[in-house]
Amino acid sequence: MYVPRHFRVSDIEELHAFIAAHSFATLVSNLETGPLATHLPLMLEAKPRESGKLVGHMARSNPHWQQLESAQPALAIFHGPHAYISPTWYVSQPALPTWNYAAVHVYGNALLIRDSRRVHRLLDDLIDANESRLSAPWANDLPVEFREKAEQGVVAFELSIERIEGKFKLSQNRPPADQAAALEGLRSNNRDSDLVGFWDRLLHPRDGSA
Repeated sequence: MYVPRHFRVSDIEELHAFIAAHSFATLVSNLETGPLATHLPLMLEAKPRESGKLVGHMARSNPHWQQLESAQPALAIFHGPHAYISPTWYVSQPALPTWNYAAVHVYGNALLIRDSRRVHRLLDDLIDANESRLSAPWANDLPVEFREKAEQGVVAFELSIERIEGKFKLSQNRPPADQAAALEGLRSNNRDSDLVGFWDRLLHPRDGSA
């Protein structure tokens, strides 16, 4: 990923937080016939200040897992909020239109998880992580035979993080007044509230730090 220094994010804790908040990823592997991509949720397993690993699963009928089985390098792309930025919002002129966004790329080798007990725990963890955000979480009390058949239909894997890149493109290459004006332009035009919230938190951390 092309990451100019203005937009580069290197803090591992910040990158991990981004992955946790935007966990639906695009997993890409390179085949002899060309790249192959699968869209799926991934969970981060990491201790503080460690790169960690990603864990996930896909349908057994998806041929992508066979590429993972060969332990070839893979790329996981985590997409954050994004929006068009009009040049009319900037204080400094002349200016050009652009697109602001946040993304994190993770590179590493994937290995299949064959231990059925670990697969079971992995699926439970993914369900718990998402159901816990709901007002009335699903009890996850499926009949045993139904659950076992469903688990046989998926292939779980882990991807050790060898390299991680973060890019938060939020007009940092422009003066602070332009950054604030672009953010206000999004807000006043009711454009992409997710990017507004994300951007505003970076400009104005709760603890008041720079």
